[in-house]
Amino acid sequence: MIRVFLLDDHEVVRRGLADLLHTAGDIEVVGESGSAREATVRIPALRPDVAILDARLPDGNGIDVCRDVRSVDSSIRGLILTSYEDDEALFAAIMAGAAGYVLKQIRGTDLVDGVRRVAAGQSLLDPAVTQRVLERVRNGVEAPRELKALTEQERRILEYVAEGMTNREIAAKMFLAEKTIKNYVSSLLAKLGLERRTQAAVLATRLLGQRP
Repeated sequence: MIRVFLLDDHEVVRRGLADLLHTAGDIEVVGESGSAREATVRIPALRPDVAILDARLPDGNGIDVCRDVRSVDSSIRGLILTSYEDDEALFAAIMAGAAGYVLKQIRGTDLVDGVRRVAAGQSLLDPAVTQRVLERVRNGVEAPRELKALTEQERRILEYVAEGMTNREIAAKMFLAEKTIKNYVSSLLAKLGLERRTQAAVLATRLLGQRP
Protein backbone atom coordinates (compact mmCIF):
# COMPACT_ATOMS: atom_id res chain seq x y z
CA MET A 1 0.00 0.00 0.00
CA ILE A 2 1.13 3.56 -0.77
CA ARG A 3 0.87 5.65 2.40
CA VAL A 4 -0.37 9.23 1.84
CA PHE A 5 -0.78 12.29 4.08
CA LEU A 6 -3.18 15.10 3.08
CA LEU A 7 -2.63 18.79 3.89
CA ASP A 8 -5.41 21.19 2.89
CA ASP A 9 -7.22 23.82 4.96
CA HIS A 10 -10.60 22.89 3.45
CA GLU A 11 -12.12 19.81 5.06
CA VAL A 12 -14.34 19.19 2.02
CA VAL A 13 -11.26 19.01 -0.20
CA ARG A 14 -9.53 16.62 2.19
CA ARG A 15 -12.62 14.39 2.32
CA GLY A 16 -12.86 14.36 -1.47
CA LEU A 17 -9.18 13.50 -1.86
CA ALA A 18 -9.40 10.78 0.77
CA ASP A 19 -12.42 9.19 -0.93
CA LEU A 20 -10.74 9.39 -4.35
CA LEU A 21 -7.51 7.79 -3.13
CA HIS A 22 -9.37 5.11 -1.15
CA THR A 23 -11.12 3.88 -4.29
CA ALA A 24 -7.71 3.29 -5.94
CA GLY A 25 -7.26 0.16 -3.84
CA ASP A 26 -3.50 0.46 -3.41
CA ILE A 27 -3.40 3.82 -1.59
CA GLU A 28 -3.99 4.40 2.13
CA VAL A 29 -4.50 7.85 3.70
CA VAL A 30 -2.60 7.65 7.00
CA GLY A 31 -3.20 11.21 8.20
CA GLU A 32 -4.50 14.64 7.34
CA SER A 33 -4.33 18.23 8.55
CA GLY A 34 -5.54 21.73 7.75
CA SER A 35 -2.55 23.43 9.38
CA ALA A 36 0.99 23.87 8.04
CA ARG A 37 2.41 23.96 11.56
CA GLU A 38 0.66 20.74 12.59
CA ALA A 39 1.55 18.97 9.34
CA THR A 40 5.25 19.79 9.76
CA VAL A 41 5.23 17.80 13.00
CA ARG A 42 2.84 14.99 12.06
CA ILE A 43 4.17 14.06 8.61
CA PRO A 44 7.68 12.97 9.75
CA ALA A 45 6.10 11.05 12.64
CA LEU A 46 3.70 9.16 10.34
CA ARG A 47 6.32 8.64 7.60
CA PRO A 48 3.99 8.51 4.57
CA ASP A 49 5.40 7.68 1.14
CA VAL A 50 3.76 10.78 -0.35
CA ALA A 51 2.52 14.02 1.24
CA ILE A 52 -0.06 15.90 -0.85
CA LEU A 53 0.40 19.53 0.19
CA ASP A 54 -1.85 22.51 -0.49
CA ALA A 55 0.33 25.39 -1.72
CA ARG A 56 -1.50 28.11 0.25
CA LEU A 57 -2.64 27.77 3.86
CA PRO A 58 -3.80 30.23 6.54
CA ASP A 59 -0.68 29.63 8.66
CA GLY A 60 1.90 29.01 5.95
CA ASN A 61 2.29 27.07 2.71
CA GLY A 62 2.83 23.54 1.53
CA ILE A 63 6.14 24.39 -0.12
CA ASP A 64 7.76 25.32 3.20
CA VAL A 65 6.19 22.25 4.78
CA CYS A 66 7.77 20.15 2.02
CA ARG A 67 11.21 21.61 2.67
CA ASP A 68 10.91 21.25 6.46
CA VAL A 69 9.65 17.67 6.24
CA ARG A 70 12.36 16.62 3.79
CA SER A 71 15.03 18.15 6.00
CA VAL A 72 13.93 15.60 8.62
CA ASP A 73 13.20 12.66 6.29
CA SER A 74 14.21 12.99 2.64
CA SER A 75 12.46 9.71 1.75
CA ILE A 76 9.06 11.45 2.05
CA ARG A 77 7.95 12.68 -1.39
CA GLY A 78 6.13 16.00 -1.58
CA LEU A 79 3.36 16.63 -4.14
CA ILE A 80 2.25 20.28 -4.23
CA LEU A 81 -1.43 20.72 -5.10
CA THR A 82 -2.47 24.27 -5.99
CA SER A 83 -5.23 26.34 -7.58
CA TYR A 84 -2.72 28.81 -9.00
CA GLU A 85 -0.34 28.52 -11.98
CA ASP A 86 2.51 30.55 -10.51
CA ASP A 87 6.09 30.41 -11.81
CA GLU A 88 7.53 31.71 -8.54
CA ALA A 89 5.70 29.07 -6.53
CA LEU A 90 6.77 26.38 -9.00
CA PHE A 91 10.38 27.47 -8.69
CA ALA A 92 10.12 27.50 -4.88
CA ALA A 93 8.62 23.99 -5.01
CA ILE A 94 11.57 22.77 -7.11
CA MET A 95 14.00 24.29 -4.62
CA ALA A 96 12.10 22.70 -1.71
CA GLY A 97 12.67 19.28 -3.24
CA ALA A 98 9.05 18.65 -4.25
CA ALA A 99 8.54 15.66 -6.54
CA GLY A 100 5.48 17.17 -8.18
CA TYR A 101 3.49 20.38 -8.69
CA VAL A 102 -0.03 19.96 -10.04
CA LEU A 103 -3.12 22.14 -10.36
CA LYS A 104 -6.31 21.28 -8.50
CA GLN A 105 -8.08 21.16 -11.87
CA ILE A 106 -6.31 17.83 -12.49
CA ARG A 107 -8.59 14.86 -13.23
CA GLY A 108 -9.03 12.43 -10.35
CA THR A 109 -7.60 9.49 -12.29
CA ASP A 110 -4.55 11.56 -13.23
CA LEU A 111 -3.97 12.54 -9.59
CA VAL A 112 -4.14 8.90 -8.49
CA ASP A 113 -1.67 8.00 -11.24
CA GLY A 114 0.51 10.91 -10.15
CA VAL A 115 0.60 9.69 -6.56
CA ARG A 116 1.70 6.26 -7.78
CA ARG A 117 4.42 7.76 -9.97
CA VAL A 118 5.73 10.01 -7.20
CA ALA A 119 5.72 7.10 -4.73
CA ALA A 120 7.76 5.11 -7.26
CA GLY A 121 10.42 7.83 -7.31
CA GLN A 122 9.37 9.61 -10.50
CA SER A 123 8.86 13.35 -10.94
CA LEU A 124 5.67 15.15 -11.93
CA LEU A 125 7.58 18.35 -12.70
CA ASP A 126 7.40 19.11 -16.42
CA PRO A 127 11.06 19.46 -17.55
CA ALA A 128 10.12 22.16 -20.10
CA VAL A 129 8.30 24.24 -17.50
CA THR A 130 11.08 23.74 -14.98
CA GLN A 131 13.68 24.92 -17.50
CA ARG A 132 11.56 27.96 -18.40
CA VAL A 133 11.34 28.99 -14.75
CA LEU A 134 15.07 28.56 -14.17
CA GLU A 135 15.96 30.51 -17.30
CA ARG A 136 13.58 33.34 -16.40
CA VAL A 137 15.18 33.69 -12.98
CA ARG A 138 18.73 33.44 -14.28
CA ASN A 139 18.62 35.71 -17.32
CA GLY A 140 19.47 39.36 -16.95
CA VAL A 141 19.72 39.35 -13.19
CA GLU A 142 22.87 40.57 -11.50
CA ALA A 143 24.06 38.76 -8.40
CA PRO A 144 23.01 40.82 -5.36
CA ARG A 145 25.80 42.78 -3.70
CA GLU A 146 24.96 41.12 -0.37
CA LEU A 147 26.44 37.86 -1.68
CA LYS A 148 29.89 39.41 -1.39
CA ALA A 149 29.49 39.26 2.40
CA LEU A 150 29.37 35.45 2.33
CA THR A 151 32.40 33.31 3.06
CA GLU A 152 33.50 30.70 0.53
CA GLN A 153 32.01 28.00 2.76
CA GLU A 154 28.69 29.83 2.97
CA ARG A 155 28.60 30.28 -0.81
CA ARG A 156 29.13 26.54 -1.27
CA ILE A 157 26.31 25.75 1.11
CA LEU A 158 24.09 28.27 -0.65
CA GLU A 159 24.68 26.45 -3.93
CA TYR A 160 23.69 23.15 -2.35
CA VAL A 161 20.54 24.83 -1.01
CA ALA A 162 19.76 25.88 -4.59
CA GLU A 163 20.02 22.23 -5.64
CA GLY A 164 17.26 21.41 -3.15
CA MET A 165 19.53 19.53 -0.73
CA THR A 166 18.53 19.23 2.94
CA ASN A 167 20.85 20.19 5.82
CA ARG A 168 21.49 16.49 6.40
CA GLU A 169 22.44 15.89 2.77
CA ILE A 170 24.70 18.98 2.73
CA ALA A 171 26.37 17.82 5.95
CA ALA A 172 27.15 14.43 4.40
CA LYS A 173 28.46 16.08 1.23
CA MET A 174 30.79 18.42 3.16
CA PHE A 175 31.71 15.99 5.95
CA LEU A 176 30.36 18.34 8.61
CA ALA A 177 27.82 17.97 11.42
CA GLU A 178 24.19 18.67 10.51
CA LYS A 179 24.04 21.24 13.33
CA THR A 180 27.05 23.02 11.81
CA ILE A 181 25.27 23.26 8.45
CA LYS A 182 22.15 24.57 10.18
CA ASN A 183 24.27 27.31 11.78
CA TYR A 184 25.85 28.17 8.42
CA VAL A 185 22.41 28.42 6.79
CA SER A 186 21.15 30.69 9.59
CA SER A 187 24.24 32.88 9.19
CA LEU A 188 23.98 33.23 5.41
CA LEU A 189 20.25 34.01 5.64
CA ALA A 190 21.01 36.75 8.17
CA LYS A 191 23.74 38.20 5.93
CA LEU A 192 21.39 38.20 2.95
CA GLY A 193 18.59 39.77 4.97
CA LEU A 194 16.32 36.80 4.21
CA GLU A 195 14.00 34.70 6.34
CA ARG A 196 13.56 31.52 4.30
CA ARG A 197 15.65 29.01 2.41
CA THR A 198 13.42 29.40 -0.65
CA GLN A 199 14.41 33.07 -0.92
CA ALA A 200 18.08 32.12 -0.59
CA ALA A 201 17.65 29.47 -3.26
CA VAL A 202 16.37 32.05 -5.73
CA LEU A 203 19.41 34.26 -5.09
CA ALA A 204 21.71 31.26 -5.38
CA THR A 205 20.28 30.37 -8.76
CA ARG A 206 20.96 33.90 -9.93
CA LEU A 207 24.54 33.53 -8.73
CA LEU A 208 24.93 30.18 -10.50
CA GLY A 209 23.58 31.80 -13.65
CA GLN A 210 26.45 34.34 -13.56
CA ARG A 211 29.10 31.63 -13.84
CA PRO A 212 30.98 31.40 -17.14
